[in-house]
Amino acid sequence: MRRIIELSRYVVVLPSLGALLGGLILIIIGLWDMGAAAIKLVQTDVDLKESVVSVLAAVDTLLLATVLLVIGYGLYELFVDEDLQLPAWLQIHSLDDLKGKLIGVVVAVIAVVFLGELVEGKDAEATMMTGLGAGALVLALAAFSYATRSAGKSGDK
Repeated sequence: MRRIIELSRYVVVLPSLGALLGGLILIIIGLWDMGAAAIKLVQTDVDLKESVVSVLAAVDTLLLATVLLVIGYGLYELFVDEDLQLPAWLQIHSLDDLKGKLIGVVVAVIAVVFLGELVEGKDAEATMMTGLGAGALVLALAAFSYATRSAGKSGDK
């Protein structure tokens, strides 16, 4: 029974591969969108605002791809092979490491989404509400990260 439980950790290979595949698909989509924005800018008379929004949408897709890649690498490293050869900044040794990296990427996604809203700026009140919501979410993520890091450190003593 113990051996079955020990081997069950390898089931995590499936969601890890799924996240990596999703990340690769989003990278292709993001690069396609970035190329389409560049071609549209060169071939047609597009205003700057529309170009910026197109590029920000592509960057948003690429950041979401990064989230999926970090999840895929992290799950694989945590459950399957801790000696995975990754850059030091991407090495994940605990669920707290994975959480911290994900929070960082999510904050970047929130910033890009808000920047896109700010550039489009059709309704000042809606833009302000989006900014307040984005700020509240970032503050909540920071508070969550701080609270769980503090709890983990105090529990280690």
